Parts: sequence; C-alpha cells; structure tokens
Amino acid sequence: YICTAEINCAPWQDTVCRTSFRMSVKSRLPEFLEKCERELDRAVDFWLQHSHDTEHGGFYVCLDRDGKVYDDTKYCWLQGRQVWMYSRLYNDTEKYHRPDVLQAAIAGGEFLMKHVKDPTSMKCSFAVNRDGRAVKVQRQPFSEVFYFLGLSELHRATGEAKYREEALKMMDQLVQWMTVDDSGLGRPKWPGAADTDNMAVPMMLMCMIDQLETMDPTLSDDYTELAAWCVERLLMHIQRDGTVVLEQVSPEGHEIPGCQGRLQNPGHAIECSWFLLQYAVRHNRPDLKKTAINSFLLQPFSAGWDDKHGGLFYFLDVDGYSPTQLEWNMKLWWPHNEALIAFLMAYKETQDEQLLEKFAQVFDYSFSHFVDPDHGEWYGYLSQQGEVTHRFKGGPFKGCFHVPRCLHMCTQLLRELLAA
Repeated sequence: YICTAEINCAPWQDTVCRTSFRMSVKSRLPEFLEKCERELDRAVDFWLQHSHDTEHGGFYVCLDRDGKVYDDTKYCWLQGRQVWMYSRLYNDTEKYHRPDVLQAAIAGGEFLMKHVKDPTSMKCSFAVNRDGRAVKVQRQPFSEVFYFLGLSELHRATGEAKYREEALKMMDQLVQWMTVDDSGLGRPKWPGAADTDNMAVPMMLMCMIDQLETMDPTLSDDYTELAAWCVERLLMHIQRDGTVVLEQVSPEGHEIPGCQGRLQNPGHAIECSWFLLQYAVRHNRPDLKKTAINSFLLQPFSAGWDDKHGGLFYFLDVDGYSPTQLEWNMKLWWPHNEALIAFLMAYKETQDEQLLEKFAQVFDYSFSHFVDPDHGEWYGYLSQQGEVTHRFKGGPFKGCFHVPRCLHMCTQLLRELLAA
C-alpha cells in the first residue's frame, strides 16, 4: 500500500504505518496465521529441547536465552502449567499428537504427584529443588490451581483415572479455600488489614470450571452456581460508573482507599475479558458479551497502551499517581499474549473490524519486540522504551505457558476465521 499519512508514526510503528489509508486488516489474516504457527513451533521446540530433567523428572524452568539452565530450582506452578500445555497441544493439535510430547507431559505429571503436594494439608510447594524436596511454600493457591489444571488435562490425554481423581480432589479443596475458608492456605488475619475481594480468585475459578467442562462435559451442571458466582464477583470490579476495572475491591463491591484500591493491571483485566467472553458465548449471554468486550477489554487496553513507545504498561494508578510497583512501566510478555487472544476472540464473535485492528496493533508490537530471532521462545521483560531488560526465557514467573498458549489459541482462531 502507499502511505498517505500526514503525521509521523510513533517510534514503535517502524514497519507498518497504522495511521495511513490501507488495505483492510482482514487481508493480513494469512500472515498472522503463518507467523503464529512458526513462533508456536519455535517456542515448543525450545522447551522440548532444553527443559526436561531426565534424571529426576519434572522441568527446568530457569533457562537462559539459548536454553542453558542457569538455576535448577523447579517452580511448581510452572511445572503444572507445562504439563497442561504439553497435554493441551497433544490433545488439540495433530502435529503435536506425538509420543515424545505425551511422555514429557506424563513425566511432569508424575513429578507433581510425587513431590509437589503435601497429602495431609493439600498445599503444594511453590518451589522444590531439582530432586523434588520443598524449598518454599506460598500462602497463595497458585501452585494448587496449576496442579489441578495440569493433571486434569493430562487425564484427557491419557485416560488414566488417577489423574482425574487427583484433579477433582484438588478442585474440591480449592473451592473450599476460595469461597468458604482460606485458613488452610496459612495466611494470618491481621487486625488492621481490611478484607478485600481480589479479582484473581473468581478468575482462577472460572478458568478451572472451564477446564473441568473440557475434561468432562457431564460435570458442567455441578458447577453452574459457582460459575455464576464467579461472574458476579468479577463484575464487582468494574468501578467509577464503568470507567475502570480495579484489581481489588471490598467484599461488598466498593472501591477501597489507598494505592491497592486504585491499582489497575491492564493485562489481568484483558485476560479476564476472554474468560468472560467464552462464558457469555457458551451460555448465550449477549449482555455479558458486551461487558466483557467494552469494560474488560477495550477500556483497560485504552488506559494501558503506551502511545509514545507502544506496548502495555504493567500497572496503573487510576488517579494518575505513580504506581508503587517499581516495574509499573515495563512491558511484560504475558499482557500482550492475553491481548492477542482477547482481541482475536472478540473479533471472531462480533466481526467488528476495529477489534481486528487492535489485534494487529498488539501483534506488530509483540512480534517486533518480544521475539528472539536466534532462539525460540519469547523474551519476557522489556523497558518502557521496548528494550530487552532480562535475557532469560524462563524464570520463577515465566515458563512454558503464556506464549505457547497464546500462539496455540490464536492459530486455532485464525484457522476458523480463514475457513469461514
């Protein structure tokens, strides 16, 4: 196309001018598919080649840019995520329906069951050493959530009853902790601490319910009320007449004072948007579909996008104060992964081309900044200006999950769009 813009593009728009008259973005669907497929293959190959501990089981997660192990501590929520990712690829994608992928998933699942969970308390370690001895336990349920997700998807892949039974036991425990009594997590109740409703809790439960329905659709009716409760709790985080989504609110759904009450995490709200959108489509809820797109996707994206340098800020203060999180203005991989999924899913459900243009905006930034042309998997951490700040591909908070999940889901969605 010929650029007819009369203004300068932002610095990050050095390859495709988004302000010009141009061909319909729909013409780029084959390009999007080709690049997503290629990057998915490169990411999966990276983890298959470099992360497997064939002596002790489980996965190395602390991998340098080229895949070299720089620390053999095994972070357990990432162990569960990798089991889920391998199993989902094996279950859903013909080219990954291979013995090596399945055996890697099984090895990870066995490591989880043997080393990660305390059978008495049901708590999972946050980190173990290479041979599986506990290093750290968190007072949060994240390791347990991904223990459940990994084993439930592994059951789909193998048909082994033991994985299903273990997953359902953990699901029951998580529902108890998250909705009834969280004392088993070990968090003390301090007299000066206000009760809050954290958006992560109903989000995680929605994700787990979706996983259960995928594993066994006959279980859907058992969790109908819980799913409705999750939706209700998530909608409470829309505040200030629908103009913001806050990470924490009071249990009654009111804004709470202070920095934490004003905190926005654009990537988290955007991830929530496609959780809600999936639910709305499945249950024929056009009202919720509209809210998912307008309140949880478009508003956080607009607030979180850096117009000068491109990319999504990690944290924001809704009143414009400097967020207290020191990394607030960094550009992390996973919010961009979630935005790619959310915009493409929203476009598929609405055929609103403006949503596809937002997808293209995130796509162009992500593929020009996070992709390592020399080695597979994406970088995870960029400065505000878009420079790589941490060269590793895996660490305590980044493993084989967000990048391949995003690319896998986008590949599926793009194929459906092109077929239609």
